[in-house]
Amino acid sequence: MVTLTRIYTRGGDGGETSLGDGSRVKKQDPRVDAYGTVDETNGVVGLARLHAQGEVDAMLARIQNDLFDLGADLCTPETGRKAEGALRIVDAQVERLEREIDAMNAELQPLTSFILPGGSPTSAYLHLARTVARRAERLICALSETEPVNAAAIRYINRLSDHLFVLARWENEKGQRDVLWVPGGNR
Repeated sequence: MVTLTRIYTRGGDGGETSLGDGSRVKKQDPRVDAYGTVDETNGVVGLARLHAQGEVDAMLARIQNDLFDLGADLCTPETGRKAEGALRIVDAQVERLEREIDAMNAELQPLTSFILPGGSPTSAYLHLARTVARRAERLICALSETEPVNAAAIRYINRLSDHLFVLARWENEKGQRDVLWVPGGNR
């Protein structure tokens, strides 16, 4: 359990921050960039939740918790002094996303065009969350080229953007309110 009694510590005033294992890195370190963008994804999911109800809100609440797990995973290096026993994303979290994607997608018509973000407020925010998740994925993959990263973490963020895309369509009256791209439509 986390207990915060002080919000500011002044520890980052020199441009460094602490990782989960206590090591210090620059604030622009690729690892910090990766988990910071995961946190940004979580913030946009929170905006989507302002418009979500019922099971959609419950799915997004689970995702927000998972995103904190993913941030904890990424902020504790796989080879750091606290690597053993660190909170890590596990395959069951990826598999849950896959089950939810499959269940929602079964109720959608196949796509006939790319989709523009919009339709409903929930859908628009879900599309925004999807794009931020894709950026987080790129940063996590870049990090994995220089340092070990939990493979389940990469699978999770990849599946999450798929989930958010399908959920955005599902929230658009199961695709009926999707805004379709019309290639060259404004020429």
